[in-house]
Amino acid sequence: MRRRVESARVARLASIRPDGSPHVVPIVFALERDRLYSAVDEKPKTTPALQRLRNVALEPRVEILVDHYEEDWARLWWVRLRGRAFVKHEGPDAARGWDLLAAKYPQYQDTSPQALMVVDIDSWRGWSGGVG
Repeated sequence: MRRRVESARVARLASIRPDGSPHVVPIVFALERDRLYSAVDEKPKTTPALQRLRNVALEPRVEILVDHYEEDWARLWWVRLRGRAFVKHEGPDAARGWDLLAAKYPQYQDTSPQALMVVDIDSWRGWSGGVG
């Protein structure tokens, strides 16, 4: 599972809105041991006060789904990570996360994050269609 998650380029982050409803967004991420980092970057957004950041400030429990699809269903797989998220703007956690993201995604090498979401992973669950 770890190898698959580490090599994946995109995931989906599910957080909980203040009204209790789910909020799911695609994210790019970097993984180190049982910690996942995802940046709030300079891509165009309606506001830098993103819903996902407001959600984890009130309810830190999140899930991240990483998956792979092919027409050959024997090659399907998914991994679901469950954990607690927090937001960092600076400090060692933010610096380490940003270094990992810049190493994985060249787009981040010449830019700075507005914030970093850090997820401490409590559990890993996965499934595979059988091949690979």
